Amino acid sequence: MPRQTAKPGLPGKLMGYLERNLTTGSISFHSAIAIFIPLLVDQAILSVLGIFNSSMVSSSGEYAVSAVSMVDSLNMFLMNFFIAVATGATVVVAQYIGKRDRERAARTISQAILSSAAIALLLGVLVIVLSESIMQLLFGNAEPPVFANGRVYLIGSCISYPFYAALQTVLGSLRGMGDTRPSMVLSILANVLYLVGNFVLINLCGLGVLGLSISLVVSRAISAAASLVYLIKTRRDLHIRAKDFFRLDASLQKSILFIGLPTGTEQIFFNGGKILTQTFIVALGTASMTANAIANSITMLFYIPGNAAQLAAVTIVGQCVGAGSPSDGRSMLRNINKLTVYLQILFAVVFLPFSPLILKMYHASPQVEGVVMQLIFLIAAGIPLFWSRSFITPSGLRAAGDAVFTSAMALTTMWLGRVVMGYVFGLVLHWDIQGVILAMVLEWAVRGIIFGLRLRGEKWYRHKVIQ
Repeated sequence: MPRQTAKPGLPGKLMGYLERNLTTGSISFHSAIAIFIPLLVDQAILSVLGIFNSSMVSSSGEYAVSAVSMVDSLNMFLMNFFIAVATGATVVVAQYIGKRDRERAARTISQAILSSAAIALLLGVLVIVLSESIMQLLFGNAEPPVFANGRVYLIGSCISYPFYAALQTVLGSLRGMGDTRPSMVLSILANVLYLVGNFVLINLCGLGVLGLSISLVVSRAISAAASLVYLIKTRRDLHIRAKDFFRLDASLQKSILFIGLPTGTEQIFFNGGKILTQTFIVALGTASMTANAIANSITMLFYIPGNAAQLAAVTIVGQCVGAGSPSDGRSMLRNINKLTVYLQILFAVVFLPFSPLILKMYHASPQVEGVVMQLIFLIAAGIPLFWSRSFITPSGLRAAGDAVFTSAMALTTMWLGRVVMGYVFGLVLHWDIQGVILAMVLEWAVRGIIFGLRLRGEKWYRHKVIQ
C-alpha cells in the first residue's frame, strides 16, 4: 500500500498560515515574529502591572483614582512634545536598518536622545512653575481633594519627564532596529520598579498619590540610566559614546523631525482633544470619572495585541520602505491588521469573563461597578471591529514618511468625531460617560475607513525620509 502522508496538526497549520502571511522579499516570517513576540509579551506584562498599579492607587480612595486619571490626560498631552522625537527616531532607524546603514542608524539614536531629553527638561520645568494655574484652568471644577492630589501627581510627573524621554527614545530606537527583546527587558524593568515602589510607598507607608509620584520618578530615573548603560557598554557594535549625546547633527535632526514634528503636532492636538473630553467627564461627576479610570485600566488587557502590532508595524514597514520595497510594506501592513483582529477577538473571549473579578480589586461602589462593566463591554466590542485599521494602519503609513496626511486626518476625526460627538452624547443627550465612550468607538470606525483608503494608493510611500 502507498504510504500516506500525515496531515499537519493545528500548530503546523497555524505556523504555515503565519508564514504565508508574514513573509515578503524584504523581511522573513521569522524576523517578523522575532519583532512581534517580545512586543506582545511586553504589552501583556505592562497591562497586568498597570492594573495592579491602578488598584493600589484605588486603595487610597476614589479621589486619588480620579486625580491620577485626570492628570494623566494632561500628561499624555505634554509628553507628546518629546515622545514625537522618539517616534521619529524609530522610523529613521528602521529605514536605515532596511538600507543596511547601521552607522547612521546608531548616530540617529544619540541625536534623538539629545533632543528628546532637552525638550522634556524644558517642558517639565515650565509646567512645574505654572502647575497651579494650569490645574485651575483645566480642572478647576474638580472637587478640592481631587484637585490637590492631582497637582502633586502633576509635579512628580514633570520631574520624571527627562528620564522618561531618554528611556522611550532608547526603546523606540531598539524597536526600529528590530531588537525588540532588549527593549522588552528595559520596559519591564521600568514597570516592575514602579510596581514595587508603589507597593512600598502606597500600601506599606500610606503615602497615597505622593508615594505614587515618588515611585514614578525613581523608577524612570533608574530605567533611563540602565538604558543608556546598555547602549554604551553592552551594544559596543553601535559605537555610541557618552559624548555623542552632546553633539548636534543637523541633518539627522532634520530626518527625525520630518516624522516627529507632524506626529507630535497630531498627538498634541489629539491629546488636547482628550483633555477637553476629560473636562466633559469632570463635569459628569466623580463617579463617572472613577468609572472611566477603572474601565480604561481593565481594558488595557484588550488592547495588548493591537498595541504590540502597532509598534511592530513601524519597524516592519519602515524596514521594507528603507529596503526600497513599499509593496512589501503594504502587504505586511494588511496582514498585520488581519492577524491582529483575530488576536483581539481571542483576548476579548479570554478576559471578558474575568472582568468582574478584576473589578473587585478596585474597591469601587456598586454604582460605579455597574457603569464600569457597561464601558468594558462597549470597548471590548469596538476594538476588534474598528481599532486595528484605525491605529495600526497609520503607524505603518508614518513609517513610510506619510506623517503629514496621517496627522491631519487623525486630528480631523478626533475633533469632529470624538470631541463633538462626545459632548453631544455625554452632556447634551445626557448619555453620561457611556455616551463619551460610544463617540470614541465611532471615531475609530471613521479613522479606519480613511486610512484604509489611503493605503490602497501610492502617495503614502512617496516621501524621502533618509539620505
